[in-house]
Amino acid sequence: MSPSASSSGLDVRAEYLALTRRKRTYNTILIALFVALMVAGFWTADSRNAGGFWSGLHRFFDFPTEVLGEASQKLAEFPAHFVRFLPALIETINIAGAATLTGAMFAILFSLMATRGLALWPWAIPVFRRVMDVMRAIPEIVIALLLIFVLGGGPVPAMIAIAFHTVGALGKLFSEVNENASLKPVEGLHSVGASWIQRMSLGILPQVAPNYLSYALLRFEINIRASAILGFVGAGGIGYELKNAMSWGTGKYDEAAAIFLLLFLSIVIVDQISSALRDRLTHGKRTLEATL
Repeated sequence: MSPSASSSGLDVRAEYLALTRRKRTYNTILIALFVALMVAGFWTADSRNAGGFWSGLHRFFDFPTEVLGEASQKLAEFPAHFVRFLPALIETINIAGAATLTGAMFAILFSLMATRGLALWPWAIPVFRRVMDVMRAIPEIVIALLLIFVLGGGPVPAMIAIAFHTVGALGKLFSEVNENASLKPVEGLHSVGASWIQRMSLGILPQVAPNYLSYALLRFEINIRASAILGFVGAGGIGYELKNAMSWGTGKYDEAAAIFLLLFLSIVIVDQISSALRDRLTHGKRTLEATL
């Protein structure tokens, strides 16, 4: 090896080591800054709360203990509670299902409009992307509160609020899937005079449909939890029943525990079914030999 080649190799090694040291230094600074911001934010919140965090920390488990204690004394009443609150749970699942379906349909349109090479109006791509950013940034509870003020309480404001947020969330995911799709079928359809709708429905959707369905099922799980939370602001469903049971206090904690258990079981069941369906959509039907 010539001296010049050896010197060049040493220079590359020295430059790599220097780059690694700089990267470690930057990471250390970022971690220290993050920790400092977290500590400062915590102390600021605690001071504005009149120092109530530390003084009330020893009572953290008082409420769960009280709920579980009363529930354990009324276990025989749980089957009746399950039957009573089952319609509210079904309403919650219906809210999540309708919101997911509506949001996914609009998300498909918005994602196609926001993808380079697929958009009907290329000049409007930034517009659709910013619209989805706004829809994704506004929490469902804020939208629900505004709609409850206009429409009154009930499942409709919750469904609209969750669907609005779902459009922004799924639209972002769908657009990333669209960017990985092959444009050759679109170009072929365009060469024979196909319309934009025909190009998208025949050239793109067959490629991305499994990923679309996988993301939609995942969003359905999230929306079930969101619809339960929105019940606390008067948007109906099992969350509204849970709010009433918890607001009543002692004497109704067994109902609150039954609702918690019913909601937990339903979410676990939906999660398992959705996970199985997503796995089937992503990997197809696996043979017995492949699973062993």
